[in-house]
Amino acid sequence: MTAIGFIGLGLMGNAMVSRLLDKGYDLTVLANRSRTNIDAAIARGAKEAGSPKALAEASDIIMLCVDTSESVEARMRGADGIIAGLKADAVVIDFGTSLPASTRTLAQEVAKAGGAYLDAPLGRTPQHAFDGLLNIMCAGDKAAFDRVEPVLKDLGENVFHLGESGSGHTIKLLNNFFGMTVANAMSEVMAIADRAGIERKQAYDVIAAGPLHCMMIDFVAAYGVDGDSSKLAFSIQNAAKDLGYYRQMARDTGVESIMAVPAAEALADASDTMGERMVSEMVDYYVQKFES
Repeated sequence: MTAIGFIGLGLMGNAMVSRLLDKGYDLTVLANRSRTNIDAAIARGAKEAGSPKALAEASDIIMLCVDTSESVEARMRGADGIIAGLKADAVVIDFGTSLPASTRTLAQEVAKAGGAYLDAPLGRTPQHAFDGLLNIMCAGDKAAFDRVEPVLKDLGENVFHLGESGSGHTIKLLNNFFGMTVANAMSEVMAIADRAGIERKQAYDVIAAGPLHCMMIDFVAAYGVDGDSSKLAFSIQNAAKDLGYYRQMARDTGVESIMAVPAAEALADASDTMGERMVSEMVDYYVQKFES
């Protein structure tokens, strides 16, 4: 199974496509928002499809790396959708962060069409993707996973099969809730340190010397102390979306999240004016909030 279709060449998707081309895969791509990365992939030998259906007709494995469940559903369904063009025994893989309930429904629809649907959200950064070192949290039909595992291992250093459909997206949302809550807490620490007359680096050094030390506070400190937002290539608007999905997932289990509320509301508010900036830049959001 070497004919691959890929939809969504943003920061992460473009890096994954570059890795697949490095490994010599037969690749067909489809634009999601812009053409820059599509044109670069075509220049390296990828083919371009005119629709999700055409891409599916040319592919044994269809990969999506788009922003929301709504975007995934729009490309999966309809007369020109992936399901309409699906080959027998084809495998569809959603690498994005989607709602588990949507994922489980799509898995049923793909199974009825004769294929298999895997949710496989990602950990780590676009640079890890260029190097084939992603963490891939895959779930869904085990036989389909076994067939595509060699391809996933070309993309990821750590490839997990986590059980039934939706489990990958569930665990990714749990992970992102925790990470974005820590990032917001550290961002506020730096803003309050400013107001209390404490150097940001001093606050970070003390926290990092104890049991609270983790990569997420390092990412925030890289911007808050050194002005480098590149260590965490994850936008505020994407973080706001993921926290919203986490809260919806919690509701789907019959409860309301308690801990997600302040971080989710801060990210949603920041997204209105600085959504394209990186999560580590939430330091500026808290500074501005406290000054207003």
